[in-house]
Amino acid sequence: MTMEEQARPGSDPAHPDISRQSPWRLLGRALLLRCPNCGHGGLFTGFFEMRERCPHCGILLARGEADYFIGAYTLNLIAVEILLALAFLAVVVATWPNPPWNALQYGGVVLSILGAVFCYPFAKTTWLAVDLIFRPPKREDFITRVK
Repeated sequence: MTMEEQARPGSDPAHPDISRQSPWRLLGRALLLRCPNCGHGGLFTGFFEMRERCPHCGILLARGEADYFIGAYTLNLIAVEILLALAFLAVVVATWPNPPWNALQYGGVVLSILGAVFCYPFAKTTWLAVDLIFRPPKREDFITRVK
């Protein structure tokens, strides 16, 4: 381990950084698809597949619960619904008094599907950030569990 890594909080697995952090910092990191706890990337092995732990700080990303990411799915749904409502409103206002109802109907379906796929990784990291805001990390979140 280099001197820089030893000086950086959270880089030593025996002494993880469990200090309370600013909610804005946690959410900002999450929206950049970075670990909300340490700010480093590499949380995803593919577009849909999240690692079990952050490769840098080692925090457990699912925080030890089988149904942990149900909140992320809810965030994803809310984000897509807001996106769909804004797009619908923009098209109706821009084309008033003759909105293209058929285009809105079919375009809404396409936008819903594409939005859900695009927002998925952001919803997972954002949910982790929200969870860390309300339940700051504990030492147990960095311990390797045997399945």
